[in-house]
Amino acid sequence: MAGDVNGRDTLHDVRIDDLTREGEGLGRLDGQVVLVAGALPGDQARVRITRQARRHAVATLVSLLEPSPDRRRPPCILADRCGGCTLQALDDPAQVRWKQELVAQSLRRLGGLNVDPQPLLAAPQPLGYRNRAVIPLERTAEGRLRAGYYRRGSHQIVNMNHCPVLDPRLDAMIAPLKADLEASGWPVDRHGGVGQVGAGLRHLALRIGRRSGERLLTLVASHGELPGAEAWAERWLERWPELVGVTLNLQPLPDNRLFGPTNRTLGGRDWLLESFAGVELRIGPDTFFQVCSEQAERVVALLIDALGTPRGRVVEGYCGIGTFSLPLARAGWRVWGIESHDGAVALARANARRNGLEERCDFVVGEVAERLARGLSRQHAADNVTAADDVTAADNVTAADDVIAAAKEVAAAKEVAAAEEVAVVLLDPPRKGLEAGVVETLRRQRPPLLVYLSCDPATLARDLALLTAEGAYRVQRVQPLDFFPNTSHVEVLALLERG
Repeated sequence: MAGDVNGRDTLHDVRIDDLTREGEGLGRLDGQVVLVAGALPGDQARVRITRQARRHAVATLVSLLEPSPDRRRPPCILADRCGGCTLQALDDPAQVRWKQELVAQSLRRLGGLNVDPQPLLAAPQPLGYRNRAVIPLERTAEGRLRAGYYRRGSHQIVNMNHCPVLDPRLDAMIAPLKADLEASGWPVDRHGGVGQVGAGLRHLALRIGRRSGERLLTLVASHGELPGAEAWAERWLERWPELVGVTLNLQPLPDNRLFGPTNRTLGGRDWLLESFAGVELRIGPDTFFQVCSEQAERVVALLIDALGTPRGRVVEGYCGIGTFSLPLARAGWRVWGIESHDGAVALARANARRNGLEERCDFVVGEVAERLARGLSRQHAADNVTAADDVTAADNVTAADDVIAAAKEVAAAKEVAAAEEVAVVLLDPPRKGLEAGVVETLRRQRPPLLVYLSCDPATLARDLALLTAEGAYRVQRVQPLDFFPNTSHVEVLALLERG
């Protein structure tokens, strides 16, 4: 290959040796990296170069000259078009091997860490595991409604009626709901991309409690002008007895955010109840909860085993609705949770009360970097929590019970430093990893044990390199878990001890 894309009709034969982090096949031609969507390690492929980047070429898969021994027939008929699951054609053992190596290579190459991860814990179910779906909607030029995930690398919706990675009870709702939304005549915002002005429905969101069976249905729209929405909600509640609520979420901004700040209940209630790791959780339509409940419960078991006898306090950053905080409190730990989403904090407090754990748990609204610095600063915490915090806390709540909880928030910040030593900091950040301020606080205050649950091995490797620099911490254990079979994503739990 000459290093340009002149003559795009020219075909090239290439052996695929690896996958990118996004699940694209990676091979080499004349020493240059070539990325081929849909190709797998071990494939001998015939490809056509479509784009020449500075350091690599991009090609389309024309044909397989010799398929990989790890290749299988995908369980989904849309696998070659839909961008939701990029590894469906790779058999389960090969997915486990690749994800194991992805974590190991990320730690070594990106983090410069000489750490061998534990064997990956595969998901008990490679299909039917997802407890949530947020499905983009559009209408065609002829006015027909389409629902589905985006084609890889685009905003083109691949129309679907079934999704095999969804919990089958949610999957069975997709086709009839599409028919109902078609019949409703409601306007549909094509896909809510950046720069597009919203004009109606944007997404259909479904959520289920894997153990309770309770379900939530949420319509995400740019405005609330959906005639007859309450009547449709009543029909759906009657059709599916396990459906406990139908809500409308308003997301009017012309950007890629899935949910907006306003929820309205059209029928039933705006939360479902789920049994998880020995506690009962209220889960809202737009709050974060791990999509693979069974693997999240394995994380709880790993945490309880790793932390041992409860001593001192656990501070959890990015605590959400109390998914990990509450099971730890049930195991005997005192927990102080920090979360920027005020709706999630309200649910965390309600969940603590529901499980009789309010005396062991305190949840506060705020940015993790700021709150963590305050909570870990033992000599200044009490001075830094002032009357202004009472006003801030009160502004973040509306219900009478949460006003009481807001007062507890102020006292809790003092108590963290003054009354009980912080023994563990637990972190479950978004894909971008830890903010610089969080890393700086941890290196300065150096709590005895850090537990980091990551959904991106690359940002985990970066953050572990920063935390272990100059011997501040040492990595004790790295445990990969597959929360997302048939995709290129992998979760990693890391334990660090103070150096």
